[in-house]
Amino acid sequence: MNDNLQKKNLTTPLPHREGLGESLRIILIGYMGAGKTTVGRALSKELGIPFYDLDWYIESRRRKTVPQLFAELGEEGFRKIEHNMLHEVAEFEDVIISCGGGTPCFFDNIDYMNQQGQVVYLRCEPEVLHKHLMMGKTERPLLKGKSPEELTAFIKEQLEKREPFYSKAQHTLDVSLMDNYEKIAITVAKLREMLNL
Repeated sequence: MNDNLQKKNLTTPLPHREGLGESLRIILIGYMGAGKTTVGRALSKELGIPFYDLDWYIESRRRKTVPQLFAELGEEGFRKIEHNMLHEVAEFEDVIISCGGGTPCFFDNIDYMNQQGQVVYLRCEPEVLHKHLMMGKTERPLLKGKSPEELTAFIKEQLEKREPFYSKAQHTLDVSLMDNYEKIAITVAKLREMLNL
């Protein structure tokens, strides 16, 4: 297993999860820049269970970056790979998964996620998403070459299209600008309370 994919802190025991079944799967969805990876890593550390970022998982398995896969296969080709990799990683037990912003919007992905675990939509205002994306260093194929004004318009348009899929999540957590550790900790605490963890 690639150590970059799996982040563990085994000092914290898994909480008792009466009535939740034998395996805990938390799947984080939301628009790019909402903080899914940041929140997923922090929650993983607190609970002591593995965290997988679906994009990282795809890159590890395919030995190419997401931008390379987009360039070679187009969005449709990438989404097929993403769908297959989602079905792989969502079979793991006691895991936290963060999905790409578009993952829930293709095929039957959102319905499958809801069957596999506790799906949480990290909801974020377009202005906050814009700030997160400007702070981030990740190359995002869908944002390439856009001016700040075009980026804001694109985010709003995409959110409108994706909201029907995102809103199918079992839980919605409004997240604000997570620009320091304290704000991240507050978000993780709210998420744990929401999921009884």
